Amino acid sequence: MLNTLKLTHFALIIILLLTSVIFNPAAAQQAIAPETNAPFAPAVLPGNGPKKFDFFYAGEGKARNMYIVRGGRMTWAYTDTIGKGEISDATLMKNGNVLFAHQFGVTLIDSDKKILWNYNAPEGYETHTAQLIGNDHVVFVQNGTPAKVIVIDIKTNKVEKEFTIPFKSGTHGQIRHARLTPTGTLLIAHMDLGKVCEYDVNGKQLLSIDVPSVWSAVPLKNGNILVTSNQNFVKEISRDGTVIWEYQLANAPGYRLTNPQIASRLPNGNTLINNWFNQWSSRLDTSNIPVQAVEVTPDKKIIWALRSWAEPLNLGPATTIQLLSVPDIGIEKVHFGNIK
Repeated sequence: MLNTLKLTHFALIIILLLTSVIFNPAAAQQAIAPETNAPFAPAVLPGNGPKKFDFFYAGEGKARNMYIVRGGRMTWAYTDTIGKGEISDATLMKNGNVLFAHQFGVTLIDSDKKILWNYNAPEGYETHTAQLIGNDHVVFVQNGTPAKVIVIDIKTNKVEKEFTIPFKSGTHGQIRHARLTPTGTLLIAHMDLGKVCEYDVNGKQLLSIDVPSVWSAVPLKNGNILVTSNQNFVKEISRDGTVIWEYQLANAPGYRLTNPQIASRLPNGNTLINNWFNQWSSRLDTSNIPVQAVEVTPDKKIIWALRSWAEPLNLGPATTIQLLSVPDIGIEKVHFGNIK
């Protein structure tokens, strides 16, 4: 009799719980909703913070800022809070010049922040990625109708090459990143198409690989491609699309990594991933601050993380980190077809 009463009592509890979920949608949503107040990262991070690497840093934010950090200290800063746009791509050259794409144009400055060359995108168009070719040319992708690849001689301001590329979305959602390959072709991460495509200097498409919501595509020395996606993954893929290595950001224990932008492969085989923070849709909670970048080993362990949101080293959101100790990784000695 006692056992029967216990079973009846247990059954009533189960029925009440199920009823509350079925007839109370809010309760059902709360029951299955993931925890959103979890810490973005451990209180104590692995590695040595900004002191581990000397690096050049830039990111998409409400202000157009770029920094050089050496020994954990800011040694150079470019700050523009007046101009409009966001920095989606920036490269520090060996001579101290910096080329950066800032949504509504592309600019080359020297170490004293003097403008050496500038391109303003036409009304209704955007430029989110650019790369120097030698000392005289810049190649960039211009989002719009139509989307284009443009090569300009920065000495004469003459367009040396121009061709259209496929697109399907509005201007802002088309493309964020492109890089020249060692063979003189151009890899483009078509975010709207969900494809990584390779083009020769005449605009002929040589390769197309499906990568949903792809944000960036970086050619690796072994011939593979390192990609990031708005679907929160980083993958190394071969030219036939085979996944060689994959890192799902949601699976990082102890971290909430949400927006990978540019990733790079380090000489030690680890992968450096920028974790972007959206200043337009979120407000930074100073009691729970996300990391801006992580270094991940091939076996997917985070051995270094960067979290630097306070003065005197408030770096802001991260889109790209260029390590100064890493030798030429396809930045300086590049060509696009016969353009060198």
